[in-house]
Amino acid sequence: MRAARLVGYNRPFEIDVIPDPVLLDPTDVIVKVGAAGFCRTDIHLWSGEFASFHEQAGIEALPFVCGHENAGWVVEVGAAVQHIAVGDAVLLHPQGTCGYCHACRAGDDMHCSAPIFPGLSAQGGFAEYVRSNARAVVPIPPELGPLDVVALADGGLTAYRAVKRALPLAYPGTTTVVIGAGGLGHIGIQALRALSQTEIIVVDRNERALEHALAWGADKAVLSRSDHSHVAEIRDHTNGVGANVVIDYVGEGGAELEAIDMLGPNGVDIVAGYGGTLIANIQAKLLTPEASVVGTIVGTYNELVELVHLTRRGAVKPEWTTFPLEGVNDAMAALEAGKITGRGVLVPGNGP
Repeated sequence: MRAARLVGYNRPFEIDVIPDPVLLDPTDVIVKVGAAGFCRTDIHLWSGEFASFHEQAGIEALPFVCGHENAGWVVEVGAAVQHIAVGDAVLLHPQGTCGYCHACRAGDDMHCSAPIFPGLSAQGGFAEYVRSNARAVVPIPPELGPLDVVALADGGLTAYRAVKRALPLAYPGTTTVVIGAGGLGHIGIQALRALSQTEIIVVDRNERALEHALAWGADKAVLSRSDHSHVAEIRDHTNGVGANVVIDYVGEGGAELEAIDMLGPNGVDIVAGYGGTLIANIQAKLLTPEASVVGTIVGTYNELVELVHLTRRGAVKPEWTTFPLEGVNDAMAALEAGKITGRGVLVPGNGP
């Protein structure tokens, strides 16, 4: 099969012909990739930030096929798989789980003790085919296709889980600030609007993204500025009190620090983006206002199913820009420059 491979850190991806994935376990599935989303984690992989992770896990770091946000059609199933058939259109939860550990039995998929994570701990979906396991497979409703839902698999799911964590705090009369209106944020804003009546303020450095944010359900759009005056603008808008909730879909470049400064008393900062380092005066920023910082990581299988239902009903409408397999480097450059509205999606080939 053809695949876009990371052959060296901070170097362009190369298009190579490599062996097709094969079934390694009776619960495995092989999927023909109809769409594979781009994520900022791919930039972290490209820059070598996961090299130590691969080394500790005993994974061959390079060459590597990225792509952990995948949808397509089943072409082969393991001997133990009975609920999935060849030809089924499917969305893949990013992490295939064992089903037997304590976390799996508790429905806490992201903390499985023996997972397979294509595009991170195994070869991913920037290719014509990808291997996962049957527990990761979410059927795609017949009225939708792989392109309609692929952005949900990781970016959308991460955004949705953060919203789920915010919902008990984002009741009518509250203010929720969403930092970032990109691949994660554009789905998070829609999900938050669909599920709550909190006032939504969106902060982004991209004026075009802010225009879209208002269409996605935001009540107010605030341009992120280098002098940090947008933080004061938000505090002024809330009569000097600050936000009840901040959902940080960026987590780097200073956003991780500004999120704390936007909080009001008993405020909660829900962190879904990463890359930065959080340093805060504990007494002034956390103890006295009784503020909290909460981390989230992707989401559960059932949350992904919920998000697919929201999309089927039209409450969440992912946006995307497609790139052919040969356009992988163009997509990465556009993603890093913040020039993609919604999600960048690689389309490796034709349909089923």
